[in-house]
Amino acid sequence: MSLSLFKFFLYLQLTSEFAQRLSSKISELLAVMENGLKSADPRDCTAYTGWAGIALLYLHLHNIFKEDSFLQRALEHVSRSLKCLTRRHDVTFLCGDAGPLAVAAVVYSRLQWGQETDECINRLLQYHQTVVKGSGGLPDELLYGRVGYLYSLIFINQQLGQDRIPLQYIQQVSEAVLASGEHLSRKFRVQNQSPLMYEFYQEQYVGAAHGLAGIYYFLMQPGFVSVVEQVHKLVKPSVDHVCSLKFPSGNYPACIGDDRDLLVHWCHGSPGVIYMLLQAYKAFGVPQYLEDALQCGEVVWWWGLLKKGYGLCHGAAGNAYAFLALYRQTQDPKHLYRACMFADWCMNYGKHGCRTPDTPFSLFEGMAGTIYFLADLLQPMRARFPAFEV
Repeated sequence: MSLSLFKFFLYLQLTSEFAQRLSSKISELLAVMENGLKSADPRDCTAYTGWAGIALLYLHLHNIFKEDSFLQRALEHVSRSLKCLTRRHDVTFLCGDAGPLAVAAVVYSRLQWGQETDECINRLLQYHQTVVKGSGGLPDELLYGRVGYLYSLIFINQQLGQDRIPLQYIQQVSEAVLASGEHLSRKFRVQNQSPLMYEFYQEQYVGAAHGLAGIYYFLMQPGFVSVVEQVHKLVKPSVDHVCSLKFPSGNYPACIGDDRDLLVHWCHGSPGVIYMLLQAYKAFGVPQYLEDALQCGEVVWWWGLLKKGYGLCHGAAGNAYAFLALYRQTQDPKHLYRACMFADWCMNYGKHGCRTPDTPFSLFEGMAGTIYFLADLLQPMRARFPAFEV
C-alpha cells in the first residue's frame, strides 16, 4: 500500500466521518429499498430474492444498531414470507423454505416468543431425513442442495446458541454430502485426482454458490464431519484438485473444463473460492492455501468492481466480503482499506452505469445486499458473508 493510501486508511480509522457516512447511506438506501419493494413479487418467500432476505437484512440491522424498529420490520417481512412458502418444499436457506423458517425462528426468539420459535425449528427439522436420504435427486450445493439446508441449521445455532440444533443433525447432513461426493467421484473415475466430486445440472461447478468450493468450505468446519481422518483423507485432496484449476491470473473457472477466465463473482470465481482456501489454511495449516487466498484478493481488487452491479451474488458488495475475510485472517489493514474502497463505490449507488438486476431491491441480487454489507463494515471483525459464512 502506498503511503498516501495508508494515511487515508488511518484517517478513516481515526475519525468517525466514514462511519457516519456509512450510517447515513444505510438510512438513505433503506428508504429507497422500501419504496421499491412495493412492486416486488408478493409470492417470493426466499432469502435469495424474496421477503425472507429482507427480513434477514432487518434482523442484521437490529443486531448492529439495537433499534427495536428494525426487529419489527424483520417480523413484518418474515411473516409475509411464511405465508407464501414454496409449493415444492425446497429445503435450502437461500432458495427454499428452510431459510424463511430459520429467519422466523430467530426473529421470534428475539421477541421472546418461545412457542413460535420452537414451532419453526421443529418444522425445519422435519426436512432432515429427506435431506440426509437425498430423495428426489437432491443436489449437494448451497443454493438448492444439502449444504443449503445445512446452513439453515448452522444459522439457528449461530443466532440462538450452539446447542439449539444438536451437532448430530449437522454431522448427518455433512456425512451425507461426503457419501454423495465419493459416489460421484467413482462415477467420473476421478478418485485419484479428487476423492470427492459434485455436479449441478450436469456441470461440475467450482465456485461458492453451486460448486466445489462452497461445499468443501462447510465440510472443513470443525466438528461437522465426525471423523477427522475423513476430512484429511477425502476433503484435503479434493481442495487441492480445485487449487490445481487456478488460472495464471489467480482466478478460477466457473466449472471444470471451462478455460475461460471471465467471472469474478462470489458465485463463480475467486471471490467465492477464497473462503475455501482460508478454511483449508485453518484446517490443515498449509501456507500455500493462505498464499492462494491472498492471490484471490488481488484478483478481486483489480477486477471485482462489476458492471453487473452492487449486489452480493455477482456484484461489488459480495466481492468486498473477500477483503473482510482476509482482514480477519491476517489483520493486515490493506484488506480493510480495500473493503472501504469498495464500500465507497457502493455508496455511489446507481452512478456507474451498472445493469439493473431482475430483483433490484432483493438481498442477493439487489440493494438489500448492499445495505447489509455497508452495515457489516461498521463492525468488520464480526462481518460474515450472509447466508454462507460460518
